[in-house]
Amino acid sequence: MGVLTANAYLAVLVPLLASAAVGVFGRRSMQLSCWGALAGSVSVLAVGVACVLEPAGRRSVSLGWLASSSGELTIGWHADGLAAIMLVVVGVVASAVVVFSLGYMRRDPDPGRYFALIALFTASMSALVLADSLVTLFVGWELVGACSYLLIGFWYDKPSAADAARKAFIVTRVGDAGFMLGLAVLWGATGTLAIPEVLGRVAALPASTATVAALLLFAGAAGKSAQFPLHVWLPDAMEGPTPVSALIHAATMVAAGVFLVARMWPLFAASPAALQVVLVIGCVTALGAATIAVTQTDIKKVLAYSTISQLGFMFAALGSGAWVAAVFHLVTHAAFKSLLFLASGSVIHGSGTQDLRDMGGLWRKMPLTAGTWMVGVLALAGIPPLAGFFSKDAVIGAVMQRSVPAGAALVAASLLTGLYAFRATQLAFFGRWRGDVQDVAESPAVMTAPLLALAVAAAASGAAAGPVSRLLGAEAEPLSIPIAVMSVVAALIGCLIGSGVWGRDAGVENALPRWLERWWMAARSGYGIDDLYRRVVVRPVIGVAAISYVLVERVIIDGIVEGIGRATRRLGHGAAELQNGDPQRYAAWIAVGAIAAVAVTVWLGR
Repeated sequence: MGVLTANAYLAVLVPLLASAAVGVFGRRSMQLSCWGALAGSVSVLAVGVACVLEPAGRRSVSLGWLASSSGELTIGWHADGLAAIMLVVVGVVASAVVVFSLGYMRRDPDPGRYFALIALFTASMSALVLADSLVTLFVGWELVGACSYLLIGFWYDKPSAADAARKAFIVTRVGDAGFMLGLAVLWGATGTLAIPEVLGRVAALPASTATVAALLLFAGAAGKSAQFPLHVWLPDAMEGPTPVSALIHAATMVAAGVFLVARMWPLFAASPAALQVVLVIGCVTALGAATIAVTQTDIKKVLAYSTISQLGFMFAALGSGAWVAAVFHLVTHAAFKSLLFLASGSVIHGSGTQDLRDMGGLWRKMPLTAGTWMVGVLALAGIPPLAGFFSKDAVIGAVMQRSVPAGAALVAASLLTGLYAFRATQLAFFGRWRGDVQDVAESPAVMTAPLLALAVAAAASGAAAGPVSRLLGAEAEPLSIPIAVMSVVAALIGCLIGSGVWGRDAGVENALPRWLERWWMAARSGYGIDDLYRRVVVRPVIGVAAISYVLVERVIIDGIVEGIGRATRRLGHGAAELQNGDPQRYAAWIAVGAIAAVAVTVWLGR
């Protein structure tokens, strides 16, 4: 344990080496690739557990990198309680995903590339959470973004997957531009990007500078964690393999934005205006994404919008000042949402479809998957005594203390959470089978074993409130009984509506009243935000690019280059005519040249 806590960088080094080894030697062997990636994720888990159990053995190491007259940039690692929690989350989820992938990806022709990218992502996420400076954090931040791009577009010969990868990369880069500007503001104001030093100088910053820096960092967090209006990339990211969705887009990478705000908490705490923005964005995202999730027919997109909504809960907690509650909800959410994504992968693997309209009655054919799914949706809905009940109620209680309207928005989102969770459950696991495939069977043990392990975590991680709070240097807030009762009642109402309405008629949305049908279709399309971006941003940019291509590239640049070429060719053709083999013409040109030379000589000699 002491070796691991003193050398926390092993959580980065081991999976990085595993990624290189798998990429070189494991291209044709599924087993070798899987074991290599598993070694990387287990090493991350081991370091995280060691840092949790032996806080006295943790070390911080900072090394000079670049020096200038304005200050010095450093790189290093800092294994504090927050980093330890995140390493445990990354290690547990990554290990479950790697084992599950051994069954889910067994027919894929390129297992080496897949598992090498999983290991590289694990190393990058570990670098992000262990960073002792914003420079190191940003390097890890960009690496997980690159891994996300490569894994979303893993099946790059599929146009929708390639488009989704590009969309995720571009949208998150918009937030990252804000992040970089925030780093520039902090560098100019403090002369350093070492996290302890920056946070130590926050008290001396002008209020306006703290606000600007916090909002710019939040822009990066909103992009990475898919908060409104930069949320549009996450639903399309479901084009990647389902285990990737569990790892990157449910439990770890999308939580990096929450981690960033928690890591830089003193900066945000110094700016009430920035916290108000975080609170509003979190509440809007939580409620808006929940309404969209109710209408989705793709099981993975239901979970994608659910993830966006739950991340909104976390940011609402951050905006209300309850950063410990936000981190606690991050932990429990990682357990039950990764469970749900892997369970959806098991459903897709067994049924051959991810359209809820083509499922039904799967609990009889896939009892283990159905049982673990139920644990996940109950935890997601916040039903006691599962994990989501404790963390979500802590969030709602904190937000309610800060703002009653914001708290009411989260209670409404809790009702909708129960509704969409049990609507999806009813459509997938109950009723009659509506699909074309008849030989549906339970997934193999290599896929159900991770589901059982994550189900235990989803059920029991609510008991970690005290340990998580102590690791973060705080005490867990006592559960508010009135808030808990209100939240659970709202969730139960949603559960009853979801199971009752779709239990009577699986196609009930096809016979909605006209006014409700309009809202339903608007919500299903994400309220047209994607279309708005296409009309306001994408098409104008493409138009400008096309005009620039014609005017600048073809007319100016190509015109100059090709014009020089044409002029040279014509000059050459003209000069070539002088060499025609006619001695009389040669003599005439010599005479002309001699006369011209004599004339110039006489003129110059005057």
